[in-house]
Amino acid sequence: MTLHEFYMNEALIEARKAYKKNEVPIGAVIVRKGTIIGRGHNTRETDRSPLAHAEIIAIANASKNLSGWRLTGCDIYVTLEPCLMCAGAIYQSRIVSLFYGAIDEKAGAINSLFTVLNEPKLNHIVTIEQGILENECKTIISQFFKELRYKKKEQKFAEKQV
Repeated sequence: MTLHEFYMNEALIEARKAYKKNEVPIGAVIVRKGTIIGRGHNTRETDRSPLAHAEIIAIANASKNLSGWRLTGCDIYVTLEPCLMCAGAIYQSRIVSLFYGAIDEKAGAINSLFTVLNEPKLNHIVTIEQGILENECKTIISQFFKELRYKKKEQKFAEKQV
């Protein structure tokens, strides 16, 4: 197991926490000098907040642990390609490198729909690597939505029976 796979496994642990809460299973960890200093998983439904993305929570957690908003010298590992909001937060927090597992064709702002962090006019460059434990990251999300569709189908069937 590579170091990148180790940290992505830690992000997957966070994603599983979200899954257990019936949240979209996305997890993130922030690493500095080989130590995880921030963790997060989606809690949008639980917190009733559009801001409660895994990356935002991990960034807030790391900033609190470092007592500052600049996360220079830090890397972030995320199970799914970040959205526009999270890409902006990664840029604003001065994270050095982004490592993510699965692409997000519907909302990805790194390489899929947009390439926000590759904008040459930005004054901070984030190194990007995708595809770390890609299959594991894809599987947890696809399984979640498969179960969600099944539950909705069951619910509709039960409603018709009443």
